[in-house]
Amino acid sequence: MPITNPSREEIAEILQNAKRIAVVGLSNNPERTSYMIAKAMKDAGYEIIPVNPTIDEWEGIRAVKTLKDIEGHVDIVNVFRRSEHLPEVAREFAQIDADVFWAQLGVVNEEAYEFLKEKGYTVVMDRCIKVEHALTKRN
Repeated sequence: MPITNPSREEIAEILQNAKRIAVVGLSNNPERTSYMIAKAMKDAGYEIIPVNPTIDEWEGIRAVKTLKDIEGHVDIVNVFRRSEHLPEVAREFAQIDADVFWAQLGVVNEEAYEFLKEKGYTVVMDRCIKVEHALTKRN
């Protein structure tokens, strides 16, 4: 099954309706891409949930070790892990029943994509959430 992302209009709707973004692989190093992207999304008004077993907090927000440790509903799971880790993250994603699985720019895995699409989830791969937010933002 070829990987097909939602249309730009669908992505705009996803980002407009989302409130909580869990960021898997979020670094607490300000020079890392995950930090910069998550900070931009936080500054745009989204609640960020850091998911990384190697950090205690990010921007003063307590980090959780896994997606399963998050309390409450998650709108988007934004993944900053290498492509080969996506199937594992996808399986955990399915256990928490979040709305959208989003793999950052350069991150693609067909096995994870097919697993999630077969379960009916919305999947975005190889797209930067910050760029998509800027391109689809409504004034």
